[in-house]
Amino acid sequence: MPRRLRLAAGGLAYHVLNRRVGRLPLFENAPDYLAFEKILAEAQAHSRLRIAAYCLMPNHWHLLLWPRQDGELSEIMRWITVPHTQRWHAHHHTAGTGPLYQGRFRSFPVQTDEHFLTVARYVERNALRAKLVRRAEDWQWSSLWRRTQGDSKLTA
Repeated sequence: MPRRLRLAAGGLAYHVLNRRVGRLPLFENAPDYLAFEKILAEAQAHSRLRIAAYCLMPNHWHLLLWPRQDGELSEIMRWITVPHTQRWHAHHHTAGTGPLYQGRFRSFPVQTDEHFLTVARYVERNALRAKLVRRAEDWQWSSLWRRTQGDSKLTA
């Protein structure tokens, strides 16, 4: 029996995150990060998804998404996580070994402009907080890095 869709209202931004099962590495090298970014780009093209911010960390990711219609968030997350899981298992030769993610994605609605800015900063500074870089804009696998490089194709 399939899971029930979450009733996420369109027109609201959502902080969405998920982590690798057992806190194991989800992204081990540049091709892993690039593969996920490619899936994000595909989801954006397919659904006109608005990606306000994102940060890919070694064992998890954060997205700040802004679905346009009610129920679109679950559809978009299925569009992102199912292909990512399939491609990840194929690339790492681990098909049939169990789940990739610790569970279903978590999402939190963002209801005010001030909260939106706080969440966007939180998402984009995640690598800095984890001490992976000295400056947040130096983390290549984030929307902040893309904007500072003049390449904002994944952010709306």
